[in-house]
Amino acid sequence: MQAQPTSFPWRLPALAALTLAVALSGCASRPQAPQDWSQQLRDWAGAPIVLLGEQHDAAAHQAWQQATVQELVRQDRLAALVMEMAPRTGSTAALERDADEQRVQQALHWQEAAWPWARYRGVVMAAVRAGVPVLGGNLPRAAMREAMHDESLDQHLPAAGWQRQIEAMREGHCGLLPDAQLPPMVRVQLARDASMAQAAQAARKPGQTVLLVAGRGHVLRGVGIPTWLPEGLGARVAVAQAGPQTAALPSDADWLQRTDALPAQDHCAELRERFKNPPAPRADAS
Repeated sequence: MQAQPTSFPWRLPALAALTLAVALSGCASRPQAPQDWSQQLRDWAGAPIVLLGEQHDAAAHQAWQQATVQELVRQDRLAALVMEMAPRTGSTAALERDADEQRVQQALHWQEAAWPWARYRGVVMAAVRAGVPVLGGNLPRAAMREAMHDESLDQHLPAAGWQRQIEAMREGHCGLLPDAQLPPMVRVQLARDASMAQAAQAARKPGQTVLLVAGRGHVLRGVGIPTWLPEGLGARVAVAQAGPQTAALPSDADWLQRTDALPAQDHCAELRERFKNPPAPRADAS
């Protein structure tokens, strides 16, 4: 979760991985003791919401999410799984545990073009098979255009946080966009964060934990979903990091989950090619 605010809404989910990855750039790394994620989850037994931030193309991050679902199920404390990868209109709450994957995708209004099902099926189906509802958290596509023009969103973050989002959006698009196009895109980012925060809060149950899965830029405490949650709620943030990249600010996350580095890839070269050859407009596009 784009070049022109009124022309390319298809870019928003397709380029989310690039934009969110850059949200961590420029931050100081911090040392981490040997990891025991299961123990950390037990230590967070009182957390009503746990946010997991991923790099979208890192399979190890989805494996970590699936293991987290399974661990919280074993602890009998998973209230719901909320996912950026499905819109707020999607829910498996009415499905039985043995529902097949096609029915699950239909219930979630899954968009394969933006989010390959094969990448996330393990996470989703682990919750479904345990009888835990999977809920879409993302802003529906139809609401994105309105969010682009909602200037009230400009005041949600302090000035430093707003500028941090602007810079992340600029760098995430490799400096290819005019400055005038950045604020509408940041508004959509903020509106998506607000939508996911609302979905997670609505799914809370006493004594249990809502697990929220999103791109790592969405979960950072200083600029993301936590800024839309009530102060003092006690939500916890864990961010996955592939290889020796720069990590989030210590104030942005409670846990850093390190995974192996990914093969080098020039995302900016891919993005430049997309900008030169955008897809033809859909017949139903306004």
